[in-house]
Amino acid sequence: MASRAPVHREVSELPHIPDFEAWAIFARVAELGSFSRAAEDLGLASTTVSKAITRLEQRMQTTLFHRTTRKLSLTESGRLTVDRAARILSDGRAIEADIVEEAAIPRGKIRVACGTAFGLATIVPIIPMFLSDYADIEMDLCLTEEEVDPIGSSYDICIRPGQPPDSTLRTVKLISFNRPLVAAPSLIECYGLPEHPEELARFPAIIPTNVPWGLDWEFEHPDHGSVSVRMSGRFHVNHAVAVVPAAVAGIGVALLPDFFMTRELQDGSLVPLLPEWSAAKVSAYMVTPPGVARPARVRVFIEWLRDYYARRNLQRRSGSG
Repeated sequence: MASRAPVHREVSELPHIPDFEAWAIFARVAELGSFSRAAEDLGLASTTVSKAITRLEQRMQTTLFHRTTRKLSLTESGRLTVDRAARILSDGRAIEADIVEEAAIPRGKIRVACGTAFGLATIVPIIPMFLSDYADIEMDLCLTEEEVDPIGSSYDICIRPGQPPDSTLRTVKLISFNRPLVAAPSLIECYGLPEHPEELARFPAIIPTNVPWGLDWEFEHPDHGSVSVRMSGRFHVNHAVAVVPAAVAGIGVALLPDFFMTRELQDGSLVPLLPEWSAAKVSAYMVTPPGVARPARVRVFIEWLRDYYARRNLQRRSGSG
């Protein structure tokens, strides 16, 4: 009896092996909201992207996208799978990047998400210095007020204030900032200089609505312990950038990180109050997904930022910068 020749099938046809390539393509289409944009981003033909999605939908026996001539949106099945598909794409990229770049000069694109106000004040001004140091690295910086998920998104690094609540994320502390209490000279002329935090209750305040301590301001003293003061004021605002001009105009006292008002503190348009009392510092963290090897380009960016802020802190303590 003649033996049969082995049957060779495409990987995507094997019933027990997931179609990883198609899932990765699906993740990129979902993120960009367009078949053609995903094809351009991945360096694939549009037909390849379309066939991959069709292949998935036939295999899953469901529809992943609602398609019209003007809009592309996820179905319920698509929404249930998109986060895990994004991890497939992210893990695949990290594996390849780590192997290729392990012993090479860091190169490629770094995708970074950062809060708008913090990014404009502290990250954007120094990015040209980093790119000058690493000529083979590209930077895709997204300034956003949205809470970016480091796991489900395509970003390599998310920079955010405060310790991330998800303990599974990989975090690197970037820097801590002071939060001085400040006021305009015009406000001080009207209300005088307070000598104790409890006197702040008679001062108008600019109330932040995007933080849990908005109305209750806490201060620490090395000898006198802590004091909490319930503040009030006519101006409530959800963004720190909007606090600075209002404070300069004398609308009220303000409590916010010093990097937002470096110029105003230097030129005297804002004056620190109660210098012997301090509010808790705010720290910024760099966050990356758990269990994913950081490519060389990401590692050098993290170390570069840490070194930059370490030097800056040293200069501030020595009074040379």
